[in-house]
Amino acid sequence: MIKRYRNIILVFILLGVLVFACKESITDTPVGNKPPETHLFLFPDSSISQQKSRLQVHWWGDDPDGLIVGYYFMWEGLDSVWHFTTKNDSVFSLPIGTVDTNYTFKVAAADNSGNGKYDSKIVRNNVDFGPEPFVDKNGNGVYDAGETYYDIGAVDKTPAEQKFPIKNSAPVVEWSELSGLPAESFPVMTIGWKAHDLDGDESIVSISLALNDTSGFIELNGNVRLVSLIIDNPDDPQPSFNVYVDGNPNKKLDKKLTNLKLNDYNTIYLKAKDISGAESEIITLPDTSSNWFVKKPKGKLLIVDDYSASENIQDFYNTQFGSLHNSELSGKFDVIDLEKTALPYQNITLLETLKLFDYIFWYSDASPSLEVINSVTQEYLQNGGKIAFSMTFQDSSANFQFDLPTLQNFLPVDSLGQKKSLPFLLPGAKVIPDSSSGNFPELKVETTIGFVRTYFPNGLVAKPVYNLESSQLSGNIGFITNTKNLFFIGLPLNQCNGNGNIGEFLELIFYGEFGFSP
Repeated sequence: MIKRYRNIILVFILLGVLVFACKESITDTPVGNKPPETHLFLFPDSSISQQKSRLQVHWWGDDPDGLIVGYYFMWEGLDSVWHFTTKNDSVFSLPIGTVDTNYTFKVAAADNSGNGKYDSKIVRNNVDFGPEPFVDKNGNGVYDAGETYYDIGAVDKTPAEQKFPIKNSAPVVEWSELSGLPAESFPVMTIGWKAHDLDGDESIVSISLALNDTSGFIELNGNVRLVSLIIDNPDDPQPSFNVYVDGNPNKKLDKKLTNLKLNDYNTIYLKAKDISGAESEIITLPDTSSNWFVKKPKGKLLIVDDYSASENIQDFYNTQFGSLHNSELSGKFDVIDLEKTALPYQNITLLETLKLFDYIFWYSDASPSLEVINSVTQEYLQNGGKIAFSMTFQDSSANFQFDLPTLQNFLPVDSLGQKKSLPFLLPGAKVIPDSSSGNFPELKVETTIGFVRTYFPNGLVAKPVYNLESSQLSGNIGFITNTKNLFFIGLPLNQCNGNGNIGEFLELIFYGEFGFSP
């Protein structure tokens, strides 16, 4: 019985404790909403030193009694305006001044303890954050009923902040792989370069070029990466280069590159400058290990040596042209050897080089530079020049593609004649003037010629000049345009001097048909 009463008393005691506990809970002061805490760091580590002007900042927030709905951030020293985002990181591009600059980044997390309605003004901790952010569906710039908004509750009272010392990085320039200069050239050159800046390539505001004197830099736009330099007037006592951006004849710079030295060595200087005024190191072309000799054209005629064989053919043509018209051309024409002269950006540079001359004689063996010929011939002719070709064409191979469409890019040919069944034209073979060609002399093959074929020129724009005395071949071996600005013979003339009259032939082509005058 005593035990029973004891249990009843225990039950009453426990009930009393529970009632007291509940009473205490009700009478205590309620705990308010706790604001979130914010943290930030740099990627890949948190060490702060002078940074480049493009940097990535990460942040996050902790809320002990709720959820984070977004973050307010601000750059002191930039716009000092609070911006809202739901992201946890961003890449910022900070403007570079003329000196190194300090910016302070602040970010404060906001929780979801809002008041359940849209507020046109959010003031927390005596800071005005502006209206609550919302999704502007109709794009009218103001909040309309029904649009989604972020119900901002408490905002971190102590925003995370970090000072960023921004160090400006000077640009870096280097010559492109195609900008190696030959040992010598005519006063035409195309050069290209690369320019980079850690602060963003768009921060490069100018490229400066100078010739032989670093006190005479001229400025180009910061996005230019290639120019053609073409002599303005070879006879000017103080010659200079015209500058064409991207090698485009329609993009001529209004300033000239002065201090050009003809028949002498020259050096190009280049540097870049960024928005802060920081400049790259000056680079030179050529470098100190080589030289660039710029030749003044001797006259109106240029001979293009496109011979791939090791034998020296230049002497033959130098002798023939030097004796023309009572030797009036002696010392008054130039030669460029494509085999030995590697021009940077060859198609652009060679075309502009050809334009320095009114007349071109282009000779080769059976492997002429067809790609280059195709790229320059028509524009050279349209510029008023006159050109004569002497060459054969071997069958297509891995390094040489010969077909009718390729040929038609630079020659007025309708079709190809028969290919010689025997691949050689033997010594003693005759090259006979066409009946309509006038006074052209008969030529005689002196040494064996390979890869011989004939052609049928377009009768509307060209007429035949030479045929072969051969029952094995039909078609013409030589022709000239009706406008008398292009002549072609499908034989190397240096192998056709059996009659000793190649000089007479060249006289008729250049002085007779082309109307050459020194």
